Amino acid sequence: MVHLLGMWWPPHASIGGGIHGGLFLFFAGSTLYYFLQSLLEGPGFVPLGWKPENDENKQHLQFCTVCNGYKAPRSHHCRKCGYCIKKMDHHCPWINCCVGHNNHGYFTMFLINAVLGCTQAAVALSICMYHALNRVWYIHNGTGREPMIYLTLTTLLMTLLAIGMAVGVVLAVGALLYLQIRGILRNQTTIEDWIVEKAVGRREEQGLPPFVFPYNMGWKQNVKLVIFGGRFDGIHWPVRDGCGEYDLTKEQKAQKQDKRVRSRLYVAVSSYSGRWVPLLSRPRAALAAPCTDEPRLPLSAGDVIRATRQRRHWLFGEKILMDSSHRGPRGWFPRDAVTPSDMLPGDMPDVYDTNKCD
Repeated sequence: MVHLLGMWWPPHASIGGGIHGGLFLFFAGSTLYYFLQSLLEGPGFVPLGWKPENDENKQHLQFCTVCNGYKAPRSHHCRKCGYCIKKMDHHCPWINCCVGHNNHGYFTMFLINAVLGCTQAAVALSICMYHALNRVWYIHNGTGREPMIYLTLTTLLMTLLAIGMAVGVVLAVGALLYLQIRGILRNQTTIEDWIVEKAVGRREEQGLPPFVFPYNMGWKQNVKLVIFGGRFDGIHWPVRDGCGEYDLTKEQKAQKQDKRVRSRLYVAVSSYSGRWVPLLSRPRAALAAPCTDEPRLPLSAGDVIRATRQRRHWLFGEKILMDSSHRGPRGWFPRDAVTPSDMLPGDMPDVYDTNKCD
């Protein structure tokens, strides 16, 4: 981009060129700055062993056995980060950590500058490419005021690659930016979107009153909660009139209880090594492997698993540990490695309750 700008619209030749070049460098520098801020600031972690000030409120919260403490409202445990994240939105592989309370604003600004900078680059590089391909025509038929863009084979290939990458960022990151802005205006994280969506269906099915998201304070106040998030500790949040501090966590617990009731028990009839693509042992399952980074669950014959999700050739569930008060490992496993159990989920000893870490 910098190389071609020197031929197409030199920054030193006019005020417009200087503004255009400076704007691109501003977007590029801001993208890098907010990327590093998102990474270095981190999402903010719930203190290990945290519990509410009032012991009576423990019944409304989930307990995380990994962090050995209660999950604060709006927090979730990230198995990749290894901690409970304040106001967790999602785990981002770009910054190798979660997007949460502390870095949500930085991450959004990173997306905004990346999309704006790549939009400018895609347009400018496309114009430069057009002038370069028509350079000979301009020499013979032009007015003499057209910019002359000279490309070697190397710079031609690099320009094509740069245009493709810039357009890819605009489309892919632009879609993510749209979801982030929509969530910010509603003060609703990606995870909370799923909870609210499931709450609508669950309450309609059971004839319960509609769920009211307690943290939507109006779009102006919602934006301030992200921009000036440092004024809050990430644990205690303002709620709208008529809502309680633990309304969302109560709904989460109710949904998990319903999921446990709908789950089904399976018994392993053969072992499964935990390979992501068991092509030799189970070719059918290997060709239809789940497209997700969730773990696989190794099995031995006789293991009992509580399955909560299913696909044609795969099941997702949790291994039942009969001699432990902790939750067993979870993950995907091939359907042909297990058989349905005659026992109902309620017949199994409940070695953990719904407060435990999910």
